Amino acid sequence: MVAIRNEIDKVADSPASVLITGPSGSGKDVAAQLLHQKSRRAGAPYIALNCAAVAADLLESEMFGHEAGAFTGATRARTGRFEAAHTGTLFLDEVGDMPLAMQAKLLRALETRVVERVGGMIPITVEVRLISATSVDLLAAIDRGLFRSDLLYRLDVIRIEMPPLADRPQDIPLLVEHFCLTAGAPPIRFEKAAMALLMDHPWAGNVRELKNFVERTRAHHPGEVITRDALPRLLRPTGASVVGGSVVGGSATRVTETMNDVLGGTLPPMTLPQLDPGHGVDLRQLIADLEQAYIRAALSACGGTIAGSARLLGLQRTTLIEKMRRLHITPSA
Repeated sequence: MVAIRNEIDKVADSPASVLITGPSGSGKDVAAQLLHQKSRRAGAPYIALNCAAVAADLLESEMFGHEAGAFTGATRARTGRFEAAHTGTLFLDEVGDMPLAMQAKLLRALETRVVERVGGMIPITVEVRLISATSVDLLAAIDRGLFRSDLLYRLDVIRIEMPPLADRPQDIPLLVEHFCLTAGAPPIRFEKAAMALLMDHPWAGNVRELKNFVERTRAHHPGEVITRDALPRLLRPTGASVVGGSVVGGSATRVTETMNDVLGGTLPPMTLPQLDPGHGVDLRQLIADLEQAYIRAALSACGGTIAGSARLLGLQRTTLIEKMRRLHITPSA
């Protein structure tokens, strides 16, 4: 992390585009903000847009703005994120989830430094420093035809790679101390044995999961010294999960119960049909039904966001998007 901070110090004033990579929850947005704060643009706007959190048909308007009457509901003109970030920094989070049609428009804007509002014909010159972030393997996405290689070359001028928390367990005590101090009164403290257990935990959700754990611990044990014995009730279980669209780690009923705990009880009861020599099962339909139920439940629990749903389901965002298209599921489903 010291090396990453040094790299940020060196490139902060460069106008070149920066691509920040790393798993979800590893601090990509923090790195982007630090790049802006360390630059000469620190006094100018810092505008962020999560590409995975905006419906595909609204993303162009969010990015470039729109004129009054451009589409149903556009009762007045609106400035886009590019215009709002003029002379400052534009941060595009989860850029790997951007639809291909929008990728072409972003590429043109980066090449010309000119944007046009939806429904408008007047070119608007913008001067922004672009920082983008993704937890998607963009080279693999290019191979699958989901991301443009020419756009990657535009975004990936300077790359900063954020490592997963599991690769830097020595940072965990420092991060825990920081979160304990910033979480507000009353403070908590961890015994040495408890901290050792935290350093051995996999932290699949990375720094974000660690921060949530500290907040949860403080809520349950305000002002206390946390022992090792208290941790099993506070750490999230890592047993049953859904990986690559398949159920792993137990029966369908038990996995459904576990997922219902996470998703707030939005999954219907599920039981696997028994195989009988006289009656087969439609395995393809069974898998499709399971995928439908889990994806819809995850979308419901995450307010329709692709990024959050993919994290719940243990999928890459591009994989989830492909499944949703195949199953005709929309983010609002």
